[in-house]
This record gives sequence, C-alpha cells and structure tokens, in this order.
Amino acid sequence: MYTDEIKQEIGALLKKRNGVLLAHNYMRDEVQEIADITGDSLALSMEAAEASAEVIVFCGVHFMAESAAILAPEKTVLLPRLDAGCPMADMVTEAGLLEMKGMYPGAPVVTYVNSSAAVKALSDICCTSANAVKVVESLPDREVIFVPDRNLGRYVARFVGKKFHLWDGFCPTHERLKVDDVIRLKAEYPDAPFVCHPECNPAVAALADHVCSTTGMYGYCSKSPARRFIIGTEAGILYRLRHENPGKEFILASPALICPNMKLTSLEDILEALQTMSPVVRVPEEIRIPAKRALDRMLAIPRD
Repeated sequence: MYTDEIKQEIGALLKKRNGVLLAHNYMRDEVQEIADITGDSLALSMEAAEASAEVIVFCGVHFMAESAAILAPEKTVLLPRLDAGCPMADMVTEAGLLEMKGMYPGAPVVTYVNSSAAVKALSDICCTSANAVKVVESLPDREVIFVPDRNLGRYVARFVGKKFHLWDGFCPTHERLKVDDVIRLKAEYPDAPFVCHPECNPAVAALADHVCSTTGMYGYCSKSPARRFIIGTEAGILYRLRHENPGKEFILASPALICPNMKLTSLEDILEALQTMSPVVRVPEEIRIPAKRALDRMLAIPRD
C-alpha cells in the first residue's frame, strides 16, 4: 500500500472509531504530518482527556500512553508500538524509589512525567520540564527527592533554594550532546542562538542562550528575530520548527540527537493499531488513582 493510501485509510478509521491521533514532538515527520494534535507528552494527555473522541491513538512512548490512560480511563488508549519505551523512565523502579524515600523521610517526591504510572503513584507531585521550577517552589519543604532525571533536577536546583536528592537517571539521547559539539557550532554560526532542553548535561545547558521544553522552543524560535538557531533536543522537533518558521534555519546540535524509541512508530503501525484496536494501554485502578493524584496536584498550580 502506498503512503497516501495508508494516510487515507488511517483517516477513515479514525472517523469510524471516533478516534483522535496524537503525536509527540519527536515522532517521525510523516506521523506528525497526519496527527490531529502534536505536542509534548503531558499536553497531549490533557488534550486526550478533554477530547470527545472515544479512541486515543498515542504516537509516542509507553509512559505517555499511560498518562493518557490515567487522565482518561473511560477511553481506549492505543499505543501502536508497545515496545516503544523510555530508557530514562525505566531507570527508576518502585522498589528503588521506596528505598530512597526511606533514606530521606518526610521529603516529598517530585517526579518528572517521563516516568511509569507505578512510580507516579508513589510520588507526591509530578512536573514537566516547563513547570518543574514552579512545582518545586510550590512545596513548603526545604528538601525534595527528584526523580528520575538528574539533569533536569540540577537545572531546577539553580533557581530554587532547596536541597535536592537526585535520582541518578538521565535521557541517553540528550546525554549524547557534548560540549565540544556546541562550541564548534557556535563558532561556525555565531549569529545563531543555541537553544537546548534541560534534559541536556548541565555543562551543555550552561552554553545555551535559552533552556526550555520542546513547547518552549516553538515559542522562542517563533518570536526571536534571529534567522537561524542551533537546536539541542531530539531531531523530531525540526519538522514543526521548519514548518512554522519557513524563513528560518534550524541546525541540529548533533547527529546523535535521535531517540530510537521515538522513531519506532510508523504509518503502518498506526494503521494496524486502528484495524485491530490494539495494543491497548491500561493502568490498574490501584495505581491509576494515586498517580492521578500526583498529576492533579501539579495541574492545580497556576500556569503563566
């Protein structure tokens, strides 16, 4: 079947199933092209919960589909590639987090949304890369346990006068961006601001003109008068950046910034998921309810 035929069949099945197709900012270009909504993981889950659709096709990785199932338990959440995982999310386990909580009794657990539902269920509050500073500031405690991303935790600690107990997790893709890569490109393109994700190593983030989430990058690059940018996050973000800013140039900070898990989902996988209505991602109620509590506590914090 040709690509155009697959896209047409996906569209027809979405209409038939009363479905909505969500694609993360790091998905393949052709997946983002046909998505009803693109965005970061939590924004997509919130859209899923609010949408009138009965079926959610989540083009992302496993923890993202779990978040949609947590927030919209009455809907059918399909993850076209069940093997699309997140190495950083896998770095923190329930047993390990319980052990850490025992080491620092009374310290609230702040958990990045890039984590499993089971880990969220053991947490006091969740955060995103965009709101992590506000989340930690909202807590009256002087110490926090921050999981699983040590790089995001170190970045947040720069702005918050609290003691952080960091889980030693990280994003392997962002970790592959090295200081030398950035220095070389900044010398080659001195007019190009370097924009990076806080999941990058602190030494890399220290070189950035702006550090922000993927959603923040869209806004920053759109509003900036600069004509080109060095981008320090996963390559998939370039599709929308170029689409929304046709007169600007975007340079990936390293060819290593490709997440193999984010690139697993193909158009054929999406079509098969809609044809078979599988794989379905569900979260047991005993995990979903406390996990939702941690997400709800975060969502209750006023946004800018």
